[in-house]
Amino acid sequence: MELNADFKTRVVVHSEQLEWNASPMPGVDRRMLDRIGGEVARATTIVRYAPQSKFSEHTHTGGEEFIVLDGVFQDEHGDFPAGTYVRNPPTTAHTPGSALGCTIFVKLWQFDMNDRNQFRKTMADELAAPVDGVATAELHRDARETVTYSQLDAGAKLESSDAGGIEVLVIAGSVSEGGDTLGKGAWLRLPEGAPLTATAGSDGAKLWMKTGHLPHAKPPAV
Repeated sequence: MELNADFKTRVVVHSEQLEWNASPMPGVDRRMLDRIGGEVARATTIVRYAPQSKFSEHTHTGGEEFIVLDGVFQDEHGDFPAGTYVRNPPTTAHTPGSALGCTIFVKLWQFDMNDRNQFRKTMADELAAPVDGVATAELHRDARETVTYSQLDAGAKLESSDAGGIEVLVIAGSVSEGGDTLGKGAWLRLPEGAPLTATAGSDGAKLWMKTGHLPHAKPPAV
């Protein structure tokens, strides 16, 4: 399967307008944003766990990165409430689920295969002091990519000119960018060389962003 697999084009997906699609596990549904592959895929997805649902134990051969958007995600490593950022690098394993239900934004098979740095962070706790109405937390940085979380006051601008591509998820509020209005759940991917200028709407915005990573995009090595 290929979905939004042309990394040379600008892509906007208003995820909250998409239908939920069932996963192989009962009670776990998905909204796919981009994908290369079948059930084993380089993928970016919104995943919803119904109360008491879970996946069977599995190993993330290509790594897993996710944000908890609402509810509480759980596995044998602990409870992960909304606002948590998690990196499970290649070779890590778990049995994910949720007693009360949750929604996560998750990226699979997008790691350096030698990365072994597993961690979790509460995104809001990492925020630096705001500058011109924008407070930003650096969640992760390596030779391939930078991952940040930003809170924007109403009318504030977030700009980036990273040559390696830019990807943004609107967690709350809204921004305008490139003629598009991006509300809660909207996902934007800009190709290599395309700059970002996002202006927050009247309620401000909370944004997750990844930059520099698109030169490394490729199908899973299976």
